[in-house]
Amino acid sequence: MLKQKLASRTFTLGTWITIGHPAIAEIMARAGYEWVVVDLEHTTIAIDTAGEMIRTIDLCGSVPLVRLTSIDADQIKRVLDAGAHGIVVPSVNTPEEAARAVASTRYAPEGTRGVGLARAQGYGARFKEYLEWQKNGPIVIVQIEHKDAIERLEEILSTPGVDGFIVGPYDLSCSMGMPGEFERPEFNAVITSIREIARNTGRAGGLHIVEPDLHRLEQAVRDGYNFVAYSADLRILDVGARQGLAKLKGIKL
Repeated sequence: MLKQKLASRTFTLGTWITIGHPAIAEIMARAGYEWVVVDLEHTTIAIDTAGEMIRTIDLCGSVPLVRLTSIDADQIKRVLDAGAHGIVVPSVNTPEEAARAVASTRYAPEGTRGVGLARAQGYGARFKEYLEWQKNGPIVIVQIEHKDAIERLEEILSTPGVDGFIVGPYDLSCSMGMPGEFERPEFNAVITSIREIARNTGRAGGLHIVEPDLHRLEQAVRDGYNFVAYSADLRILDVGARQGLAKLKGIKL
């Protein structure tokens, strides 16, 4: 199971979905990624479409996760009831925010989540099984996307119920005044410190490789990341289309 792999810091590879259609979810899940994140933060994917995508990913044998728009307890409740196995929480800057996200994934007395009967609970038929699972089952990945989070990173990652983190490189670099300048020594020094703190807390270390670049994927593995998101549907589509056209233009017909 993914949660156990995160706890043991075993390498796992997933990807990101931003195009709101179940066919995209099926293609990415059947490609063999262990987990697939449905992105609600930077897309127009509606909650009903997200539900269908979660179902598709799950039935294809991959683990459905959802990147939220914010630490929104109502949204967390709805995506988990739809069958998501966990959440990716954007811009977590304090341990209090991390704890609030975790609490929103668990029923009382462990948390604050409201109880309902939907796909996750087998539409009521598997409520008892789900009741036991949700005590520790939901995966919570916090996104480190702001320089303010670095100051309290050890506390954030030590929050009970947090399974790991994933760096949001664009937002983090913007908060440091160097948007997208990932080769800057100052930026790489912060990335290195994040990895070291993660090792000390025993939490899974994640990275989103936005561009479909196999060399960067290999480097991420060498750097010790074990929760790696490889690109996203729109970047894979765009890069593949452009590379194919470039090859065609170079062929004399």
